[in-house]
Amino acid sequence: MAAVFRRSSGILRSASLLEWRSQHTKVSQKYEPGSGFSFEFTEQQKEFQATARKFAREEILPVASQYDKTGEYPFPIIKRAWELGLINTHIPESCGGLGLKTFDSCLITEELAYGCTGVQTAIEGNSLGQMPVIIAGNDQQQKKYLGRMTEEPLMCAYCVTEPGAGSDVAGIKTKAEKKGDEYIINGQKMWITNGGKANWYFLLARSDPDPKTPANKAFTGFIVEADTPGVHIGKKELNMGQRCSDTRGIVFEDVKVPKENVLLGEGAGFKIAMGAFDKTRPLVAAGAVGLAQRALDEATKYALERKTFGKLLVEIYEGTSQIQRLIIAREHISKYQK
Repeated sequence: MAAVFRRSSGILRSASLLEWRSQHTKVSQKYEPGSGFSFEFTEQQKEFQATARKFAREEILPVASQYDKTGEYPFPIIKRAWELGLINTHIPESCGGLGLKTFDSCLITEELAYGCTGVQTAIEGNSLGQMPVIIAGNDQQQKKYLGRMTEEPLMCAYCVTEPGAGSDVAGIKTKAEKKGDEYIINGQKMWITNGGKANWYFLLARSDPDPKTPANKAFTGFIVEADTPGVHIGKKELNMGQRCSDTRGIVFEDVKVPKENVLLGEGAGFKIAMGAFDKTRPLVAAGAVGLAQRALDEATKYALERKTFGKLLVEIYEGTSQIQRLIIAREHISKYQK
């Protein structure tokens, strides 16, 4: 393995996390009178970026097309990412993780998405599933459910979206009824990333049946073990893109969840779910940047290699206006459609 892999892996997964963390968190955005802010990366951030870039271009990119065609879950790639410390980046040090901040994780995500957004989505599905436990879990919950993620390459999932309630989180219908020291959950979730591969789920359910109860008091967040009786995993969805990402519906039928698996407290679920979005949505944007960079590189390469009308595409476009370029592009599209 290349030297940068060995070096980065040693940094990312070394036993001396406290020493590493003290170096990594040195403020790089320094301000000096008359000079403005400096957004120079720290040495550790540069190392993260270089490791993720090398991994994406040498290990993800060569097999991305195969995974996209077959729809097979890229577990060998995910396992390798886990070994390098490029997954579960938000998990706190107290649970064996690195406790990276959002910006650092975005650097990694952007590079992974360059290789394949299907692989990147599967990896970041873990960050989304873990975030409610990171921001609202007690010590016992964090060590039990986050700790196991650092001990072996496991997946988790964020179970919020439903067939009739996607972005409208307040409209979810899954119900949680308290009976003694446990909750009985019934409902259906849909389009859940890592749904069929998860070891456990973050689940949002309505715990107050009164429709007039405001969202910030009506829902409760739970940690649900994937092998709990009553959890039924649906078929893998055929995604329009990102086909190797495991997307499924999940049915919860009289699923019993102990009260110790409630996050923060009854009625706090909506706030937790929204808080998880705040921490993880920037990574979605970073992934889009990585994908856009790959698209630009591929388009540039094609324009420099493809000949038509006796010229390279890049030569045809030279000296033309934006409207002329659109007309030429439209002619090419029509030609290929025929």
